[in-house]
Amino acid sequence: MFQHIPVLAEEVLAHLVVKPGGIYADGTLGGGGHAGLILEASAPDGQLIATDRDEVALAAARAHLAPYGDRFKAYHANYTELADLIARDYPKGIDGILLDIGVSSPQIDTPDRGFSYMHDAPLDMRMDQSQGPSARDLVNDLSEQALHDLIKDYGEEKWAARVAALICERRALVPIETTFQLVDVIERAIPKGAREKDSHVAKRTFQALRIATNDELGALEKAIDRLVDVLQPGGRLAIITFHSLEDRIVKNKFKYLAASCICPPKLPVCTCDKVATVRMVTRKPITASAAELDHNRRAASAKLRVAEKII
Repeated sequence: MFQHIPVLAEEVLAHLVVKPGGIYADGTLGGGGHAGLILEASAPDGQLIATDRDEVALAAARAHLAPYGDRFKAYHANYTELADLIARDYPKGIDGILLDIGVSSPQIDTPDRGFSYMHDAPLDMRMDQSQGPSARDLVNDLSEQALHDLIKDYGEEKWAARVAALICERRALVPIETTFQLVDVIERAIPKGAREKDSHVAKRTFQALRIATNDELGALEKAIDRLVDVLQPGGRLAIITFHSLEDRIVKNKFKYLAASCICPPKLPVCTCDKVATVRMVTRKPITASAAELDHNRRAASAKLRVAEKII
C-alpha cells in the first residue's frame, strides 16, 4: 500500500492560506497526503489539480481521493508540465501551488524501486519507470569524469574521484546491476576512518544518482518561473525541499523574483528595469517541530519556503 505521511502539513495549510472555494495545485502528489488536507481545508467547493511522475503513487492517490469527486483531478506528468495544465484548465490563475521535492517514503521503502542502499534490488531509481535512463544506465555508461562530477556536485561526496574510479574498474569486469553491488564498490572506495558517523557510506552517492536519474535540480529550476506565472495576484507558491542543493535553488530563485533591481551596487542609476513579481513570505525556511519529529523522523531535513505573487 502506497501511504504518504505529509511533512509540515499544518505549516503548508497555513502558509498557502487554504480557503473554502480556492483553487490549488500539488505538483508532487505522491500518495495524496497533502492533497487530501488541502481538499478538506478548501471544502465545500475548493478544487485541486495535481501531477505525479510515479504511476504507482498516482493510482494510490486517485483511490484515496476518489470521495472528492470532480473537485480533484490528477495527471501522469512531471511538475514541470503543471503550469501548462493549470493554464489550460484555469486560465485566470489559481490560489496556491505546493511542490514537495524529492523521493517519497513509499518509494524508498519499496525495495524493487532501487532507491535504497538498505535493500538489494535492481539499480533503477526512476520516479517514472516508463521513461528515461535508470541509475544502472548512468553507472555503467557514463565516463569516469562524468561520474566524478555527478557524485561530487549532486552528492557533495568528498571521495567522488575514488568512487568513480572504482565503479569504472568494477564495471570493466562485470556490469553493476544492483544496489548492493554498488554499495560494495562504495564501501571499498571510502576508507572506514573517513566515513561520517550516523550516516551510511553510500548515502551521498545514491543521492547523486537519484537526482541525476530524475533531473531533479533541472526540473526545479525550470518550474518555478512558470508556476509563479499561473498564480493569481496574492497566490502563493510553497516548496518543500530535503537537501541543501534543492533549498539553495529555491532560496536564490525566490530572492531573484522578489528583487526590484539587480544592477551592480555601485551603479548610480538603475538600468536593469527589473520588476519584483513576488514577495518572500518566509525569509528563513520553516522546519519540522519537535512534535512532528517524534512521529516522523524523515521530516528532519525538510525545509519549507513560500513566496506570494504580487503582480
